[in-house]
Amino acid sequence: MIKKGMMAVCGLICAMAVNAQNAYDAERLLGNDLNGTARYVGMGGAMGALGGDISVMSSNPAGIGIFRSNDFSASFGFNNTTTESAFNGTSMKEDKTRASFDQIGFVYTHKIGNTTSLRYVNFGFNYHKSKNFNRLFGMGGQLDGFSQSWQLAQEMDNWGVNSSAVFDNILDAQNPYREYWNKYPVLGVLGATTGVIDYFDGTVMGWDGYSNNFYSQEKGGINQYDFNVAFNIEDRVYIGATLGIYDVQYDRYSSYTEELNDDYGEENGGYTLENYYGLEGTGVDLKLGVIFRPIEDSPFRLGLAIHTPTWYELTESYNATLSSDILAYNSPYSQTLSDKLDYNYLSYDYRMITPWKFNVSAGTTLGGLVALGAEYEYADYGSSKLEDIDGYELGDQPSVEAFLKRVHTFRVGMEARLAPQFSVRAGYNYTSAAFADDAYSALASYRTSTDFNNTKDKNTLTFGLGYRGYVIYADLAYKYDAYKSDFYAFDDIDLPATKVDNNRHQVVFTLGARF
Repeated sequence: MIKKGMMAVCGLICAMAVNAQNAYDAERLLGNDLNGTARYVGMGGAMGALGGDISVMSSNPAGIGIFRSNDFSASFGFNNTTTESAFNGTSMKEDKTRASFDQIGFVYTHKIGNTTSLRYVNFGFNYHKSKNFNRLFGMGGQLDGFSQSWQLAQEMDNWGVNSSAVFDNILDAQNPYREYWNKYPVLGVLGATTGVIDYFDGTVMGWDGYSNNFYSQEKGGINQYDFNVAFNIEDRVYIGATLGIYDVQYDRYSSYTEELNDDYGEENGGYTLENYYGLEGTGVDLKLGVIFRPIEDSPFRLGLAIHTPTWYELTESYNATLSSDILAYNSPYSQTLSDKLDYNYLSYDYRMITPWKFNVSAGTTLGGLVALGAEYEYADYGSSKLEDIDGYELGDQPSVEAFLKRVHTFRVGMEARLAPQFSVRAGYNYTSAAFADDAYSALASYRTSTDFNNTKDKNTLTFGLGYRGYVIYADLAYKYDAYKSDFYAFDDIDLPATKVDNNRHQVVFTLGARF
């Protein structure tokens, strides 16, 4: 068994990080998908200054002040997510299609008067799925000697397993997971009890990897419930506030398999690590916005919005099974954490505070036939906070500050009326990468998954059609998301990245009424 070089800084952070939450856990809850009514999606969400759509209350609450009649709408559609991976000459593809219920909401308008400074007070509610986690992913190929087992061995070394006696004590313990809880990493103990790592010649050692295969299935999303109040002042200034309530549901299953070689380069069986992870919780935030026409007789509008941090209360749960059939040993082994540990060990409550978000927008109409909108949004992802339930900073908070960047989002959109009742729409979004180029996931004491995925810039194209009757309206939109990412099944400084192309196609249909 030939030991592979690991980053020294990674080992140091691993030894220090007791809590499992890190930059990748934080990023999962940051940002939001372009989702809502088909009109909003069709215009690329660039409606912060234009207003007049139910979905705008989640970006600029003042946009609800534009309404002069009651409105009700519901949206549904289909999502197709595709991932294509390439690793050491091997390509794999996964795709998943499912129906979605995207939005339902209403606006109630209350007219104050035509000559008063305050013309309308409007109230709104909207539900939409702000983030969709549904995704399948697969990769695999030749490892050329790299192995996840060396990361497990490095972990045990970092946590003080420095003699054969200590290693044997782990193997001899009736329940090593309870006995050595927070003394040695859970995944390292799993590796020791299944023969994936061993103590030999004065050090903890792994095996040489011949090939690997990784598969994951993610499900769930973040449901957002917005409660809005907005004011129309002299048909020139609009102000609004939205209280957002969030419901998080996320489930992930992953399976990682390695085929191994022995010291002589001969086949030596392999092992499979299965991980089960669940996250649930709630969050709350407040959004404040204003829209104004700087020139009284011009349709040109400017919009400003500030989103407070979202305060999340979260509970994660996990389980793992490591099964091995290594030819160097007499028999196969298998360990499942839930057979050794109860729920109190396999779950953890914590808090997350997202960054402030700032939105600037502009919009205008041309001859009553064309509407144009543009937006810029900024959030410093690295300012997110991970805390325990008592408000103390979690052990891997430094990874959030080091590996998450300032994120910039640009949106542009257009709507053109082809006939009194029919319109066409188009939009474009660009969102900069959330992760630094050198980001990686350090293993904490009870983290049992070693993989991480560094996403890059995201581009979104949208198109839409609209029909407006006297009361009933209907809209259709198509959205295409595309971004690349670098995936690593485990952390090794020399391991090449798996190059991943991520694509999502979405069709949204909205049926509504204004009265």
